[in-house]
Amino acid sequence: MKTLDLFGKGSTGDIRDSAPLAERMRPQKISDFIGQRHLLGDDCLLKCAIEEDKLFSVIFWGPPGSGKTTLARILARETKSNFVSFSAVLSGVKEIRAVIDEAKDMLERKNKKTILFVDEIHRFNKAQQDAFLPHVESGLITLIGATTENPSFEIIAPLLSRTRILILKPFSEEDLLTIIDNALKDKQKGFGTIHLQIYPEALLYIVRLADGDARSALNNLEAIVAMVQNLPENKRIISLKFAEEALQKKALLYDKDGEEHYNLISALHKSLRGSDPDAALYWLGRMLAAGEDPLYIARRMVRFASEDVGNADPQALVVTMAAQQAFHFIGLPEGELALAQAAVYLATAPKSNSLYVGYGKVKETIKTTGYLSVPLHIRNAPTKLMKELDYGKDYKYAHDYPNAYVEQEYLPDEIKGQTFYHPKETGFEKIIKERLNYWRQNKKDADKK
Repeated sequence: MKTLDLFGKGSTGDIRDSAPLAERMRPQKISDFIGQRHLLGDDCLLKCAIEEDKLFSVIFWGPPGSGKTTLARILARETKSNFVSFSAVLSGVKEIRAVIDEAKDMLERKNKKTILFVDEIHRFNKAQQDAFLPHVESGLITLIGATTENPSFEIIAPLLSRTRILILKPFSEEDLLTIIDNALKDKQKGFGTIHLQIYPEALLYIVRLADGDARSALNNLEAIVAMVQNLPENKRIISLKFAEEALQKKALLYDKDGEEHYNLISALHKSLRGSDPDAALYWLGRMLAAGEDPLYIARRMVRFASEDVGNADPQALVVTMAAQQAFHFIGLPEGELALAQAAVYLATAPKSNSLYVGYGKVKETIKTTGYLSVPLHIRNAPTKLMKELDYGKDYKYAHDYPNAYVEQEYLPDEIKGQTFYHPKETGFEKIIKERLNYWRQNKKDADKK
């Protein structure tokens, strides 16, 4: 547990002067924050809450380097709150109680609210999360959690209901270019006094290498500048080749707008969809030769396995995930072969986009109908009260019937009988289609009785 005074010497001075560039350039005000316009733009939720001093408990969900910690600190500064940073890895219930006691003391003595920032909140166990509940609910503390994991799976439901989930997106190339440009021009915290000559293609390379991560972009910039800052001024030149060598990674063969990157991944995707293993191997090889991140390619193939193959061959997802794990395990260059194996498997697998289309219909239905109530007969009834309210009443347990199937409605009444998934007669989906046709016909016959 660590209490930070954001308004005293802790945010300026010698400590910051010796801190990494990413820490020095961390914005101190909302007006200085680059990106996340869906949260911080005019009339947006978070900005309005700050301006009206009505900050709520929130969980920031986003990838590394998207500004979660920075935003939490800014919120504390903007609302003049006591800011407490808490480690989900190193602290337990005992430390949580100490935070609560401190929050009570700050409120009683100084009428000062406490913002409790919990990084990696998904690492808290149930007991730790439970300990926050009454104090978040009473408003004694404003909880700001940060996580890279899906909160729906990692955070207990009662705590989720008392917080709002705000999604932070990876920074765009435009945002990262602005962030880097600010660091190059800032004379107090950045490199504004060094007089560097840095080529646009080198800047773009640094940005694309960061893949939406502001911290990574600034760290890479700092590493490159460190190699030239002590040279004579006329030699402080950062070209694309110099940046590649400094970071020991080859730039992708992009044109200035990045079109070639998208052309190559499009060629790979369409070759897989078109069942051409030779073309798929070629475009895979082209991307790897260009220096593309192999895990990016693996992610795209995992997506393809569900989107374009689906249940026509359920093993496609297994193979692509195994390829991703294999590459992660053995790395370059040996791991390339695992990706090649997955590419050939996907290209030669039977194809179906029924899963993709069906799930798209589900999302559209939810968007149109909203959150419909779960029918009583398929609700769980662990307590006496729930049973008295008819939770689980008349539910038919499938295993009590022949072939573990019984005619029963599982959708809300408002969309009763609607079908989303329509398998094709391709690969394993042909068998799935036969089963569904049989079950759906039985259900229709039962409804007529």
